[in-house]
Amino acid sequence: MSEIKELIRTESDGTISFGDYTLSEKTKRSDYEYDGDLYKVKTFADITKLERNGMFVYESVPGTAVHHFHATGNGVSFEVEGTQDVQIILGLEEDAQYKVYISDTNTGTMETKMGGKLVLSVEVSGCAGNVPVKVVKL
Repeated sequence: MSEIKELIRTESDGTISFGDYTLSEKTKRSDYEYDGDLYKVKTFADITKLERNGMFVYESVPGTAVHHFHATGNGVSFEVEGTQDVQIILGLEEDAQYKVYISDTNTGTMETKMGGKLVLSVEVSGCAGNVPVKVVKL
């Protein structure tokens, strides 16, 4: 297990990591500055949520630890860790198509509607490490 005890941190490669699914009570950290934006993370065993400048970015049920999260105009990539299979919601561009890769396997194309949310299911239980997720805008 490599939960993020400080709740959110900047990695040496310039990405961020966040979340601690081992907590029994909801814990949050606000006003974390990264790349000119302010981030807020709420996390515990049941949910992990990330906001940037008050806008939705990431949510998982149950809670997760997210490593090397990197978002650009062309998509997002990260590694996810948890104790059981997880549903992840990403805040992306509205009315856009994305190709989704989980564990380097193309799982198909998904489309966002108004609101720009993309919902993924990721099998993390029984995995020996973090599960890589990559979402690329078409």
